[in-house]
Amino acid sequence: MPDVAFKDLCIDANRPELVGPFWAELLGQEAVRQDSGDYRLEGVPQERTVWVNTVPERQVGKSRVHLDLRLPADDTAVPGASVVRDRDDSIQWRVMADPDGLEFCAFGPHPSYPDAPGGPFELVVDAAQPRAIATWWADRTGATVHQQDGQPWVWLQGAAGLPFLFWVFTPVPEPKTTKNRMHWDVMLADASLTDLLEQGATLVRAKDDELDWAVLADPEGNEFCVFQGR
Repeated sequence: MPDVAFKDLCIDANRPELVGPFWAELLGQEAVRQDSGDYRLEGVPQERTVWVNTVPERQVGKSRVHLDLRLPADDTAVPGASVVRDRDDSIQWRVMADPDGLEFCAFGPHPSYPDAPGGPFELVVDAAQPRAIATWWADRTGATVHQQDGQPWVWLQGAAGLPFLFWVFTPVPEPKTTKNRMHWDVMLADASLTDLLEQGATLVRAKDDELDWAVLADPEGNEFCVFQGR
């Protein structure tokens, strides 16, 4: 049994009134405004739920966590998004950004499966040591680790609760310096908070009177929130 199961995604937003509806439209999910001003984007299954949380600080630099999505066509317009990098001879996708600057990669239909459903198909994480951190998360979630010969990126399949086809860890040269603008939440399954800390996670913020969950970071510093099992 896995230690934890994927619960949902969270996006930090300086302007949630723009970012919430933007992602709801892009993902085809209903945006429910919370009393706090945050948004809950209803997901089916539940693990596709996305929270858009208000933060005071603006995004600085590239996000180390992003989604890859398939759109109906290579040139599909994404209202409200900006193009960071267009497709060229080296990349067959567009790097785009939401109204707050959070990047995502927009692909056209799969060349071998043009009728396959669109939308998000993989969660991508920048990493200093992709195989090591992928293996750490595979051990926590019961996933299997995969790597194509000659390629530097590593991906997971079958992670408990993961609502995407792939969970990708890709190498980058720069170190992590700021809090991730996108992070994932997990639900404890066959482990305790103490178990996760003993396995290499670090405590960022303990559960308290304001938070009904604990904030941890994995061995590469990626923040994730830990909830008690349902």
